[in-house]
Amino acid sequence: MQNLIKVHTADNVAVALQNLKANDTVFLDGKDISIISGVRAKHKIALKDFARGESIIMYGILVGKACHPIDKGDVLTTENVKHESAKVHKKTETTSWTAPDIAQWQNRTFMGYHRGDGQIGTQNVWLFFPLVFCENRNIEILKEVFEKELLNERISDHRLLLRSLVRGTEVDKNEDRSPDRVFKNIDIKFITHQGGCGGIRQDSESLAKLLAGYVNNPNVAGCTVLSLGCQNLEVKIFEEALNKINPNFKKPVLMYEQQEMGTIDEMLKVIIKESFEAIKRANKIERRPAPLSALKVGLECGGSDGFSGISANPTLGHVSDMLAALQGTVLLSEFPELCGVEQELVNRCISDKEANRFLQLMEAFERSVVASGSGFDMNPSPGNIKDGLITDAMKSAGAAKKGGTSPVVDVLDYGEYITKSGLNLLCTPGNDVESTTAMAGSGVNIILFTTGLGTPTGNPIVPVIKISSNSELAQKMPDIIDFDTGAVIRGEKSIQQMGEELLDYVLDVASGVTGTKAMYLNQNDFIPWRRGGSL
Repeated sequence: MQNLIKVHTADNVAVALQNLKANDTVFLDGKDISIISGVRAKHKIALKDFARGESIIMYGILVGKACHPIDKGDVLTTENVKHESAKVHKKTETTSWTAPDIAQWQNRTFMGYHRGDGQIGTQNVWLFFPLVFCENRNIEILKEVFEKELLNERISDHRLLLRSLVRGTEVDKNEDRSPDRVFKNIDIKFITHQGGCGGIRQDSESLAKLLAGYVNNPNVAGCTVLSLGCQNLEVKIFEEALNKINPNFKKPVLMYEQQEMGTIDEMLKVIIKESFEAIKRANKIERRPAPLSALKVGLECGGSDGFSGISANPTLGHVSDMLAALQGTVLLSEFPELCGVEQELVNRCISDKEANRFLQLMEAFERSVVASGSGFDMNPSPGNIKDGLITDAMKSAGAAKKGGTSPVVDVLDYGEYITKSGLNLLCTPGNDVESTTAMAGSGVNIILFTTGLGTPTGNPIVPVIKISSNSELAQKMPDIIDFDTGAVIRGEKSIQQMGEELLDYVLDVASGVTGTKAMYLNQNDFIPWRRGGSL
């Protein structure tokens, strides 16, 4: 295994692939480099002497400036490097694209749920949610009732541990843990949130779009919706949002307004009876073969490290390119983590229309962040920095690798639904759950989520496949990692090989052959993005 890797020929820094000690001599590009101070794997080494103010180039682009002189062989830190990214004003060219060889995938299929509007899901979910936070308690009551009576979820080891402590004796691990489910072909999921009223009206309208996107998502068979009656997010606003996304919407939507129904007990009895009958009907929907063009894959990274941009994210990039070539759909979000790679993405846009919209959304987002007293440069978390991602531009350059190299066919604002196959960009925050929540609302039916540090994030309606950038993480946290790309770091497999293995795994998940670790953990994260304040 080599000691250093230079990601792009134009780079003037390299990534340490393993821990290096002071005075070690390493070999790169035909030259010896003497390591000045100890450097941990994933961090960056200067390949030249930097004067104060000189540009740091990685992935072939500007990712920072030296704020102090840096000697060749020394490590880059937040003390000697500050964030800097190239300024972008317009599309300067249209980047050409050579699609990957997809011959072996063209006749492949997955087993999906075919919906009346032509979309195809990878899951069959009945969804319960409120239009306003006032109904959260009623959703929680329904969750307890339906999960205990229909899903028969196994009692967790943690609950059995507490039971044994209460009894003062060890409990049989098979006690009351029946795996039998009443319905075998449908999952029942529940969402709560803190929105729908009290904030600016635009936030309620945005939430309406998001929830409408969830209902329209091909993984959802139908839904039960609870409304109080007097909130900002009125039933008609939700219905208008749903009709705008899909004028031909045909799935069952059961709507209940508490202020029109009397007591909570009376309302819940009606909801339980009618939802049970609807779930019984939805359970009859079965999987059938579907082309890979029906896959809509969200691309996410969280808990990233210094290896994410050279192993896991490029692996997703290859999958992204294969799906684009197969007329499938991929969605790249987290706009603060595209800072510094705007020119590449703008030049990949199929026309000036998409390029200009991307720049407008990026600029508006950054202005709002600056107005709140921060900036995109504050995006890297303490964990990112600790593991080698010391500037936002450096983090972004690696994060953008998830999107591969295919043309950008559309640019969506938060809450907008996918309408075009190929690579789409979606404006979301860099927050993992706000981003995955948004992608599910834009219609993806699978999410690929890379991580170098480990994160349990999941989603109530979309399988989230967790991909590690390094094998140490996969071995340390096997309960949350589904797929390991560490073989790329060790030089044992190419990005192409890893990408093809990952796409095979995606098809197994899409077909219900296997679930994801987040699904097994019942990790159902849902956080809408609130752009405004409270009133």
